[in-house]
Amino acid sequence: MRMSRFNIVSLVFGIAFLYLPILIVMIYSFNASKLVTVWGGFSTQWYRGLLANKPLMDATFVSLRVALASALGATIIGTMAALALRRHRRFVGRGLFAFMLFVPLVLPEIMTGLSLLLLFVALDWDRGFWTITLAHMAFTTSFVALIVDARLADLDPSYEEAARDLGASPLSAFMRVTLPMILPAIAAGCLLAFTLSLDDLVIASFTSGPGATTLPMRLYGQMRLGVTPEINAASTVLIVSVTLIVIVIAWLTRRHRQA
Repeated sequence: MRMSRFNIVSLVFGIAFLYLPILIVMIYSFNASKLVTVWGGFSTQWYRGLLANKPLMDATFVSLRVALASALGATIIGTMAALALRRHRRFVGRGLFAFMLFVPLVLPEIMTGLSLLLLFVALDWDRGFWTITLAHMAFTTSFVALIVDARLADLDPSYEEAARDLGASPLSAFMRVTLPMILPAIAAGCLLAFTLSLDDLVIASFTSGPGATTLPMRLYGQMRLGVTPEINAASTVLIVSVTLIVIVIAWLTRRHRQA
């Protein structure tokens, strides 16, 4: 089916509206001039300067540590939650459990951040690395559970039942039969949780404390004082990293759908 001229124009304008600002940021990250609005020639000096920017590098390491820890925790909890929903359809409170599990998917991030902040204040916890990690786990677990649950819905339970009939224990049947079949979905969910944590600003702003500044928070703080080519370079690195992770997620999702 051929696209009409109107659809083509609409598609071009839509893509330009979404991605042209990002493309401009990436182009001007190679600007030799200190003025972000004036092109002074091609240069990679701002990327070399990132390594010498200690506050920015410290924020990057904090973001990576938080993303890794929260993604691991969200993957474990989300996978277990998806298994509970898919394998046990009639336990008491199943509807409420499913509702509470998937609410963060539609809840505004500012509400999630504020509620978690009030929780940490009520518990008298010092806000820092671990509060950000727990907050991101609470936020990303729903995404992992949704992806794993979709894979479990397409999985034929007779494979695991056959393993049980041959004498395998429930744990052995899961580890040797079910887990390898849902592993691509688990990996995709883990990468998605890592990506969501890496570029989160709102929830981290509510739950962070002294010495726990993430990269998006650092970039936002610096941009309030003025955009510099160094910020463009850091933003470009973040954009490229997230894009590569999204491509891997799409590949894993397509692979497990074809399996």
